[in-house]
Amino acid sequence: MSRLSALIKKEFFQITRDPSSVIIAFIMPLILLIIYMYGVNLDTSKIKLGLKFEDANPELSTLMESFKTSKYVKTKIYQDRQTMYEDLTRGKINGFIVIPNNFIENIQNKKEANIQIITDGSEVNLSNYVKNYPLSIIRQWLNESTFKYKVQKPLIEAQIRYWYNQDINSHHFILPGSLAITMTLIGMLLTTLVIAREWERGTMEALLTTHITKRDIFLSKYIPYFALGMLSMAFNVFMCVVVFKIPFHGNYLVLFSVCALFLFSALGIGLLISSNFKDQFLASQSALSIGFLPALLLSGLTFPINSMPEILQNITKIIPTRYFVTFIQSEFLAGTIWEIVFVNSVFLIILGILTALAVYKNIKTRVE
Repeated sequence: MSRLSALIKKEFFQITRDPSSVIIAFIMPLILLIIYMYGVNLDTSKIKLGLKFEDANPELSTLMESFKTSKYVKTKIYQDRQTMYEDLTRGKINGFIVIPNNFIENIQNKKEANIQIITDGSEVNLSNYVKNYPLSIIRQWLNESTFKYKVQKPLIEAQIRYWYNQDINSHHFILPGSLAITMTLIGMLLTTLVIAREWERGTMEALLTTHITKRDIFLSKYIPYFALGMLSMAFNVFMCVVVFKIPFHGNYLVLFSVCALFLFSALGIGLLISSNFKDQFLASQSALSIGFLPALLLSGLTFPINSMPEILQNITKIIPTRYFVTFIQSEFLAGTIWEIVFVNSVFLIILGILTALAVYKNIKTRVE
């Protein structure tokens, strides 16, 4: 125990004297959180729409006002189609709407009234918004209009109600999910460099001349960086909840308990990479390609896992970030759901144990 405590103390001294560890643990997550908060936005608002009214009926002035006052679209009135086509081609607008002649007359005579919506199909999701937003605005305008002949109401009227994210704010699930990606990067980078740095600086040979054992190396590399990782997680949660005002409906004790399990596996993957390289640059690049990129692309935060090919869905089962993303988004948005906590914790424990065993087996105590 005295030998182990001395090694742990040495690691803490290295952490305090090496600014890169502090940068990785606190500065890097701060930069990533700012990027995710202000640079990534899945909310589609202020869609740029072109409007052309071929019907000169004065009743349409209220429809024009409805488009102008909508918080979801930004409209521009056109007088000719050719200019509208050119602006759509150049990307100045996302789509346009043409209100044809006799539009009001057809409505008043209870005839079919058509409108034309043309959208840029190069961005599929955006084109769907361009199609649906104007229809919603026109439908609401019809219901509130003062026409002599009211439009017949549909037989079924759906009342939509959102649970867990009533404001429909994408940051409320992007930022918590980004914590899993951030902690993956931090956990791997913190430990990816430690053993490779010892070999690169020549201090590993000095350590191996002592009575140090595999257990001592294993625990002395895990414990200090686990503590630093948990401090980094606390800093990230503080930034999300207090600074960025992301609602939190769960339990902090449960959050940090599952985070500890996740960090255990993330640190293990970093140590496993570090134990195979004697160069810090190669180790850090391997951590980015082997650990961070799969976590970013296959965790379910960016792309739904259910929509992936079956072979990729199976690969995601060995990625710890997948389970932590599911848990932390649920914890922030819906609160503590014990079934989600239990299932994801079990998988994180299994992955953590497997990586720890691989690290222990891979640690070298002899100079080759």
